Amino acid sequence: MEVVMAASAIDGGIGCWDLQNGKEQLRYKTCSSPPHGVVSVGGRFFAASQLRHFSASSGSLLYWSWHKPQPEVKSFPAEPINPLVSNREGTYLIGGGASGNIYVWEVLSGKLLKKWHAHLRGVSCLVLSDDESLVISGAEDGCVRVWSLFMMFDDIRREQSRHSYVHSFMQHTSPVTDVKSGHGGSNAVIVSASEDRTCKIWSLATGRLLRNIIFPSAINAIALDAGEYVFYAGGSDGKIYIAALSAVSKTTSDYGMHIVGLLADTSREVTSLASGCDGISLVSGSADGRVCIWDTRNKKIVRMITHGKGPVTSVLVVKCPESSLKSQNSHGKSNSLLIPPPLGKYENSGEEIMGTKVHLGCGVSSNPATFSYLMEDVMNNQIKQFQQQGSATAAEMEIERLKQECKRSTQMVHKWKKMYDDLHQFCVNELVDDSPVTQTDDV
Repeated sequence: MEVVMAASAIDGGIGCWDLQNGKEQLRYKTCSSPPHGVVSVGGRFFAASQLRHFSASSGSLLYWSWHKPQPEVKSFPAEPINPLVSNREGTYLIGGGASGNIYVWEVLSGKLLKKWHAHLRGVSCLVLSDDESLVISGAEDGCVRVWSLFMMFDDIRREQSRHSYVHSFMQHTSPVTDVKSGHGGSNAVIVSASEDRTCKIWSLATGRLLRNIIFPSAINAIALDAGEYVFYAGGSDGKIYIAALSAVSKTTSDYGMHIVGLLADTSREVTSLASGCDGISLVSGSADGRVCIWDTRNKKIVRMITHGKGPVTSVLVVKCPESSLKSQNSHGKSNSLLIPPPLGKYENSGEEIMGTKVHLGCGVSSNPATFSYLMEDVMNNQIKQFQQQGSATAAEMEIERLKQECKRSTQMVHKWKKMYDDLHQFCVNELVDDSPVTQTDDV
C-alpha cells in the first residue's frame, strides 16, 4: 500500500495515512523535524532528524519501526542535522548539518564513513541522482552543489582535483529551499527552488543554467511530474504553481514566464510537496497543519487531512506492505532486531574489523522488513558498478585520470631516454679514452 507521511517542527508526531482512503494508520510520537528531515531507509524503517528549536545548538536523529509508535533508536550526531536522504537499498544514510557539513553513515554499523564541509551555511536540502552516484545539496548560502560519491571516497583523486564538487551553482540570491533531480543519471536535469522567488533548471551533464523561472512569491517546495514535462512549485502565498520543465511554454502567462498553470489556492503557505508513486497524485503540506492530496489531472483536492496545529515541514509518499504497519507479536521481536545501532558521532569511531562481511536479517524477501542490511563493501561494489556503467561524470573523471597517467608515463619515458643517451655517450667516451696509442719505431 502507498502511505502518506507528514511531520512538523512542533512535536505533533509523524502522521501516517493510507493514500487511497485517507485512513490514519499510525501516529509516531515524539517528533519535531525540520524541512526534508524524514526519510524511509530501504523500506525497512524510517528515520527523522530532530530539532527542538531551529536555533538549537544540538539535535538528535531517531529511528522508528513501521509498526511501533515509539522511536526505537536515538542518535546524537556531532551537530544538528537538517535534511536526510538514503539510497534505495538503505545501505547508507546521508545528512546535511547546520554548519554546512555533509555526513555519510553506514546504516548497519552506524559508522560515520565520510564527512566534508560542503557549504558556508547550513545545508537545507539533499537529493540523490536516480543512479545514486551523485549527491545534490542546497544550502542557506544560496548555493547548489553536486558531489560524486565515489570521488568523495577516493582521497587521492579528490586531492588531485581542483575542488571536491562536480558542479557549483551560485546564481540564487537567497537560501535554497528545495532541490530535485530528474531521471537520466548524470544526464538528468536539476530543479532548485529558493526564497528569492525563482526556480532554476540546470543540466547535470554540462552544469549550464537551462531555464530561470520567476514566481510571484518565494518557493518553499517543488515536485517533478512523472514524465518530467512540468514541475509543481509550492509558494509562500499559498499557491501551487505549475511550471514548464521541458515543455514549450507561452511567452506570456497570467502568472509569469514559463508558468503554465495553477492548482487551487490553499490560502496558507505551502511548506512541502511530494509526488505519488502512481504519477497522478500530488501531496502538499501547509503552514496550517493540513495535508492535501491532489489529482493533477483535474487539479482538484481529492482528500484533505489534518496533521496538527503546527506547520507541516515534510511530506513523503512511501510504498509499505500493510503487514509492516500492524503490531504483531509474531514478528515484533524479530523486527526490532533489524533496527540498526545508533549513528557514530565521529569518523572511525568505535572498533571495526576491516574486510569483515556481516549480514543481519533473514536474507532477501518480498517483505522490506526482512531485507538484509548491507556492509560497507557492498557500497564499494555499488561505486564500482557506477564506474562500469559509464555515467557521464564517471567517464569524465576516468578520462581525466587516464590523461594524467599518460602524461606521467610520457614524462617517465623521456626521463629514461635521456638517461640512456647520457649513459651511451659516457660509454663511448670511455672507450675512446682507453684505446691504445700506436707508436712507430725509429729506423
